[in-house]
Amino acid sequence: MPDPLDRVREAASARGLPIEIRERPAADSLPEAAALLGIEPAGIVKTLVVKRSDDTYLFALVPGDRSISWPKLRAVVGVNKLQLPDPQRALEATGYERGTIVPIGSAHDWPVYADEQIVGRRIAMGAGAHGYSLFVEADDLITAYGATVADISQAA
Repeated sequence: MPDPLDRVREAASARGLPIEIRERPAADSLPEAAALLGIEPAGIVKTLVVKRSDDTYLFALVPGDRSISWPKLRAVVGVNKLQLPDPQRALEATGYERGTIVPIGSAHDWPVYADEQIVGRRIAMGAGAHGYSLFVEADDLITAYGATVADISQAA
């Protein structure tokens, strides 16, 4: 598989999605990553790969200062069971290691569900490789991936 950063850049370009990738020092937590980037934790969007019972997946995009609301996400997706896969399955489903996962350039084009709180914001997210962050206009990402926008998060 090509270099993860190249995959991200090529996939963004193919969809006409303007992105900025920045190298940053390693961070041990999301708040530490936000401080290194000079933004609030809410400005970092966590990309969670979520497994359905039929062994298909979806991406859930949730602001860094919030957590996924399983009941809300299940209701929006229309299923009774969702779970986070183990790290190996997450890697197989996306081609990215946990902590770097992003829908852009994923090994599979899984559906994207974006929390409504990211709309209208410039966000930072994983860039496919450790030590990098990707910046993108959330609205452009939502449009490029045909994401479903809904209330899928809760206070952390």
